[in-house]
Amino acid sequence: MNMTGALLIGARNVFRETRFHAVAAEDGAPLPVAFSCAEARDVRAACALADDAFDSFRATAPDARAAFLDRTASGIEAQGKELIARAMAETGLPHARLAGECNRTMGQLRLFARALRQGRCFDVRIDPALPDRTPLPRPDLRMIRVGVGPVAVFGASNFPFAFSVAGGDTASALAAGCPVVARAHPAHPGVSELMGHIVRDAVAASGLPEGVFSLLGGPSHEIGAALVRDPAIMAVGFTGSRAGGLALAAMAAARPVPIPFYGELSAINPVYLLPDALEARAETLGKDFIASLTREAGQFCTNPGLILAVEGPALDRFRAAARAALEDSAAQTMLTGGIHEAYESGVAALAERPGVTCLGRGAPGGPRACQAALFETSAAAFMAGPALGQEIFGATSLLVACPDSATMQALTAGLEGQLTATLHMAPTDLPLARSLMPMLERKAGRILANGWPTGVELCDAMVHGGPFPATTDPRTTSVGTAAIERFLRPVCYQDIPETLLPDGLKHSNPFSLPRGLDGAY
Repeated sequence: MNMTGALLIGARNVFRETRFHAVAAEDGAPLPVAFSCAEARDVRAACALADDAFDSFRATAPDARAAFLDRTASGIEAQGKELIARAMAETGLPHARLAGECNRTMGQLRLFARALRQGRCFDVRIDPALPDRTPLPRPDLRMIRVGVGPVAVFGASNFPFAFSVAGGDTASALAAGCPVVARAHPAHPGVSELMGHIVRDAVAASGLPEGVFSLLGGPSHEIGAALVRDPAIMAVGFTGSRAGGLALAAMAAARPVPIPFYGELSAINPVYLLPDALEARAETLGKDFIASLTREAGQFCTNPGLILAVEGPALDRFRAAARAALEDSAAQTMLTGGIHEAYESGVAALAERPGVTCLGRGAPGGPRACQAALFETSAAAFMAGPALGQEIFGATSLLVACPDSATMQALTAGLEGQLTATLHMAPTDLPLARSLMPMLERKAGRILANGWPTGVELCDAMVHGGPFPATTDPRTTSVGTAAIERFLRPVCYQDIPETLLPDGLKHSNPFSLPRGLDGAY
């Protein structure tokens, strides 16, 4: 499969005179192929095609949509070597990480295919008519969840496969019966185009309307803004910076017809080292923490950016172990020059904050490499300075030394919303853990015990979401089969004749969907 630099608008390859190059993450050197920059007319064309395709696509049988998702996964599998090679050049991420992420992307598509075949996501409910009920009869009422409409998906910089063109937002939207107009991240346009061809080929092979999928590229923020504002778009999936996400969310809310904006924006993912666990495992915790912190230069949304512990000799041992592991950690190339500059700026600003000290730095590296950093502050300074709770994207974390457990609890009450919160605890720490749990349930979408948050399992029960600013809607997740719920809405049919009902609600149940009948499932 060859990269052409084209925009993929339905079945057409569209070229524009204004072009841009991807650059190598390591040194900023231009990479082969000049990519077309989308224009306003391209956004309108892609969205119009998506709108035209919506009614027929959402009416397809769940098995047909599942087969489409499986074809997409198989296409990724067939092109894996080429995809990974281009992604390595554009992102600087290592082969093993990208191979795992490629497999994860195939797994997401197949997971949603399985969910479609099971049919529970449509939440079918039927309350038959009760004509003899007194004092008033009940009409025949039937409910099913249907796609909301065309969805705009923004690719993420740090996950060129799993949160990009054919990633989780795209997979869940397509599973819901929603056409997707994808916005390729300008940091990896090559791998985005390759992925786009795979999705588009699967659309054609499945006999679906061409507007089911389009791909727009280019570095201009205006393309994303035009996409969010287009009247055909009915929802947005976004993973990126807080500033960028809030700007797009404001546009979505300010439309004549506001639409839901599902954004994952910012998290520091607090890790609690409870006293008896810290006493028993201080050295191991210090070493394992640095391994989690520095993984792929810390460019994970679940990066452990905050450590909380009670002051004492055990915390001294943790500090020493973490510092030693940090000093041995090699610098790693960051995704883009802009991300590296923002990281360096954030670390420098944190180092200058009153009450903050640097515990250690990792080994220095090349011009775009992340030199990991660990800082420390007191609980009083942290609670007095809200800026200390802001995310720095990269391998840096802040240790907060608390005088006692009550202070740890008070600090927790003031935290922002998070994707994760982690408790390292021994059995004797359970009373303290139990007192923290109600607050952590308010603050985080996923709570872990005795682990590290950087691994996000792909399964039905996973929640990758949380209260603002972790996400813009704490009721949702972007990972796991529950992610499809973002792009479905309930429709009730009252006394509608059989011939006008959607297939999922007909008496014959041609899709064999599980149903709730008069309250019994």
